[in-house]
Amino acid sequence: MTAIDPAPVTRRPRVATAWLGGCSGCHMSFLDMDERLIELAGKIDLVYSPIADVKVFPADVDVTLVEGAVTNDENEHAARTIRRNSRFVVSFGDCATAGNVTAMRNRFTREELLQLAYVDLARGEIPTIPNDTTLAKLLVRARPLHEFVPVDAFLHGCPPSADEIWLAVSALVEGRKLELPAAYQRYG
Repeated sequence: MTAIDPAPVTRRPRVATAWLGGCSGCHMSFLDMDERLIELAGKIDLVYSPIADVKVFPADVDVTLVEGAVTNDENEHAARTIRRNSRFVVSFGDCATAGNVTAMRNRFTREELLQLAYVDLARGEIPTIPNDTTLAKLLVRARPLHEFVPVDAFLHGCPPSADEIWLAVSALVEGRKLELPAAYQRYG
């Protein structure tokens, strides 16, 4: 009896989602895919996400959806790590694509923002601005993801609809061309 060589092992696409400076609305919309999440779970390995208990962004990720603007030094470091370890990066929602609501803080200096948040609007205990070891260092301005790292596609919306997310993720994990309106495609 001759052994038959098994078919080459192909792994399922490794998918990640990340949350920088935003409200988590894009991740809530991701969860709004409802029963389609079960179908997606059968096609991918979710290797990193705020909805999973994974502490370190892994290497060799096929697709990463990144929610939120880059607002502090930790967000900037995360954005660079994500880009370095991901084949395809999607700016996920209007904060990641354009700064959106998160960038409303840009009219204040860092010092004004900290004073307003931790002293002027504080209630209860003695109002104190946290020191640099307590808080991530705020960048001068909240900025969209593509101003820090190359982005391959943009999913607009505040948040993008579950249907748009489903279409984009399905296409990417199935190796199909991402067919979104021109406004969603890579800049330049």
